[in-house]
Parts: sequence; structure tokens; C-alpha cells
Amino acid sequence: MPKEVTRHIPHPVQLMLWGKAAGRCEFAGCNKALWKSPVTQEQVNIAQKAHIYSFGDGGPRGNAALADEEINAIANLMLVCYDCHQKIDDKPDGGPYTVALLKEMKLSHERRIELVTAISPQKQSHVLLYGANIGNHSSPLSFPSTASAIFPDRYPADDKAIELGMINSSFRDRDKEFWAVEGQNLRTTFSQRVHERMACGGITHLSVFGLAPQPLLIMLGTLLTDIAPTDVFQLQREPQGWRWPEQSPGLQLRVEEPRVHGGKPALVLSLSATITEDRIQSVLGQDASIWKVTIPVPHNDCLKSREQLACFRSTMRPLLDKIKACHGQTTRLHIFPAAPVAIAIETGRVRMPKADMPWVIYDQVNQLGGFVEAISIPEGGT
Repeated sequence: MPKEVTRHIPHPVQLMLWGKAAGRCEFAGCNKALWKSPVTQEQVNIAQKAHIYSFGDGGPRGNAALADEEINAIANLMLVCYDCHQKIDDKPDGGPYTVALLKEMKLSHERRIELVTAISPQKQSHVLLYGANIGNHSSPLSFPSTASAIFPDRYPADDKAIELGMINSSFRDRDKEFWAVEGQNLRTTFSQRVHERMACGGITHLSVFGLAPQPLLIMLGTLLTDIAPTDVFQLQREPQGWRWPEQSPGLQLRVEEPRVHGGKPALVLSLSATITEDRIQSVLGQDASIWKVTIPVPHNDCLKSREQLACFRSTMRPLLDKIKACHGQTTRLHIFPAAPVAIAIETGRVRMPKADMPWVIYDQVNQLGGFVEAISIPEGGT
């Protein structure tokens, strides 16, 4: 290596490298903030500038392919943390960390930064998480697993989510107290953490992620209504994650009306599973007037796009009006849901508090032998 080539990296190159990396480690999967201590959170520069082709002739990955003036050029540098720098330079030849692999890491990271920072400031959204115990399972919701799903259309307005669910709740849906405790907690935390901030303009858009028993998700939807622009997301099984697939078939919604309208009105959402009429009649009586929204083959991964969710909303609003016209505005509508979580939330959002019938929402609890009355909307409504 000629003596005139030094390890000094020109200041403009350092600034450009920091800007392209947004001050984060460019090693794939790390993304560590390099402007603060991960332990004390004190502001300190912990960044290192790693060479892709090595600085020295005998270094990891060598440098025979480069001219001297290219050694310290931005194309040959990655901004990384100490641990990742040690990892990529641990073997004399670079080991598994080839030139091609490191260049791909750098390119992918810098493209992502450019994409995210190009989003309009008007595209910010507060991430709202609502989780509650489902049977014996607690909710696995987390900010990192959900926030990435809103890109590239929006970006998180904060570095943490608005969380509404109870933490480490010992109650299960088979417990008598479960619905009253969870329902009251949801109303209280929503008022404190969402409604008050919306009222003063602190929240202008919400991205909503929910994993909870369906009556609680429907209740969440009634709290959201249309008070702020909202995107509701669905956990996908294939491919797994919260991001909406780019393409999907139509939902093929079908509305089935009751043959007679004399009994207690029931609205059945038979989308993620089949709900037979005898299960409703065992709760409401043989003369129940059963309205049903279904698809040709109900299954638990049926909702695959925003367009399908919009189709459900446009179906529900006139249907609720028709049921009200047949049974009267003061009659209680009994709702039996077997639907994807996003549809459960949107069911609540389409409800018009001053115009629609009172709702009684049921939940399937196998330990209790079938559907049980869970939540009334409005609370105590008759």
C-alpha cells in the first residue's frame, strides 16, 4: 500500500456516510442507534467506519480490485457498531462476510433510510395496540412487530405504541369477571390515552392492531368510530405478519336474511368459521330471526386486503339499517361473531351510536359449552 494512502476519511465523506445510514448500524438485522450508549442512553458517538474492501493489502476481503483513491470513498465504507465491525473483520479473508454481501447490506439499509425519510410529514400515524387474553393465551402484540407494517404508506409518529390492554391479567374469558374488568379497562385507557389526545389535536391518524376476544375488539371499534382517520390491520397467517399482501382475490361476501322476522334479531358474522343456526337458537330460542354475513367457504385466513375490509364496511352499514327497519330501533340486536380481528374492529366502527339498535355481543367459550353473553353496547343497553 503506498504511504500516501492513510486511514483518514475526509470530513465530507464522513458526513455523507452518517446521513445515508441515518446514524444507525448498517449490518443487516442490527440497526443500532450509533449516537447514544445502549446502556446509559447518554448521547455519545459509538459509530465505526468499516471498510468493505480492506484498507490494508492483507486485510479482510483484500483490496486489489480498488484504486488507492477508492479505499476511503463512501462506496467502500459502512457505518457500523463495534460488535458488527468485529464480526465482519474477524476472519483474515472476511469469512462469510464477502464483498458482495456487505455491499448488499449497505445498499438495502441506505435504500430503506431514503424511503422512510422521503415520506411526507402528513403521513405520520400513531400505532395503537390492543391485546387481551384469548382463552389460555396472552396477547403477543409488540411495537416492533407491528410498526413496520404501516410502511411505506405511513410512518410511526412516536417511537412507542399506544397500548390499551391490561398487562399480565390473570382473568380468562371463561371467568365471570373477565368481560366487566376488561371492558372497563378498555373504556378507561382509551379515554385517557387516545380520546383526550385526539380532542387536543395530538393524534391525527391511527394505525390499529388488535388481538383479543372478538366482543372486546368490537367494543374497541365502537370507541374509535370515525373520530380520526384510522387504518385497521389484520394478522396474516400466510405469509405471516401484519403487512397487507399486495394482491388478493375478492371476499365474495354474502348476506342471508331470515325467513321470518318475528323472533329476537341476531346478526351472525360467519367468516373465519361456520356458525350454524342451531347454535344461535340454543341461546335465543327456535324463533330467532337470524341475519348472516358469510362467504362461500369460511376460514381463518380469509381477509387479505384493505379492499376486502372496505367491502365489508360498505356491506355492513346498509345491513344494519335494514335490520333496524325490520325490528325497531330500541330492540336489542344479538351479535355472534366468528371473524378476522380487523373485521371485528370495523364492525364496531360502522356502528352509529345515536341511530343504531342496542347490541349484545356473544363469545364462543368452549369451557362453558358454547356462546355466552359478553358485552352490551351501550353498556347496560336494553
